Amino acid sequence: MDFSLNGRSILVTGGTGSFGQAFVRLLVEHHNPSRVLVYSRDELKQFEMARNLNHPAVEFMIGDVRDAERVRRAVRGIDLVVHAAALKQVPTAEQNPMETIKTNVLGAENIVNACLDSDVSRVIVLSTDKAVNPVNLYGATKLCSDKLFVAANMLAGPGGTKFSVVRYGNVIGSRGSVIPFFKERAKTGKLPITDKRMTRFWITLDQGVTFVARCLGIMEGGEIFIPKLPSMKMVDLARAMGPDCEIEIIGIRPGEKLDEVMVPRDEARNTLEFPDFYIIQPDFLNGTRTKASYGGAELRHVSEGFEYRSDTNEVWMTVEDFKHIVS
Repeated sequence: MDFSLNGRSILVTGGTGSFGQAFVRLLVEHHNPSRVLVYSRDELKQFEMARNLNHPAVEFMIGDVRDAERVRRAVRGIDLVVHAAALKQVPTAEQNPMETIKTNVLGAENIVNACLDSDVSRVIVLSTDKAVNPVNLYGATKLCSDKLFVAANMLAGPGGTKFSVVRYGNVIGSRGSVIPFFKERAKTGKLPITDKRMTRFWITLDQGVTFVARCLGIMEGGEIFIPKLPSMKMVDLARAMGPDCEIEIIGIRPGEKLDEVMVPRDEARNTLEFPDFYIIQPDFLNGTRTKASYGGAELRHVSEGFEYRSDTNEVWMTVEDFKHIVS
């Protein structure tokens, strides 16, 4: 029988963020959860979200993932946890390293411990392509978070809480992304690009929340789920956002990469390929899971030395594709 979100009590940390709000809306519009608890620090965002959503199953709780006791209280009676709370801005993380570590690493550990102690059924955490071969603190903290959640499956033991990770690229439509920045700068007639060669993976907010819900249904514990996404050159993104603007090359900023990787070469030996996504299996499984583990879905092991990179991707988003998405 397929796993269902209907009748479940679900906690969403960072629930007033772009992803959190979209995911909660998906839950109440397309599923029938018994309870959805939105956990976040911002009372104004909670007030506005409650006013706009106004659904009887949705509850709100002020709290910080840094606060272990508050997190323990939040997970009581919860079946599923979607952990989306994080400090995500690369420059902010570089300038405030300990604050980022407290939220992204110690906060992740608080979620793990609370879920283990409360016998939560399934936990899934949002990660980023920047966690692969990280060159900035944000990516390094998300790599630590990924490791904490994968290893938590060994603490849970057979039949215990399942923990998995979803890793994807830049989100079209999220707050704090480059797109609203470009929209504002386009009014000046100039758009800054760090390097003409730079590429990124792109996913829409709707695709992201749908993929997370799907992974909640098929996860067995310990996986890193990676959707197959199109790449786009940042210079093409600028042309799409401001076709009449001058492109200004400003140089790569500290902590920035030319390209992003979602499946590194060293993890190819543990990577399964499905028609529209990849799964990196944890080392402690020794690659023992097969298609039977995921409902008989068609899959194959990727070749030795495989990498999933934004610059060598087989699928590319054109300027017209992007305009169609954001129109």
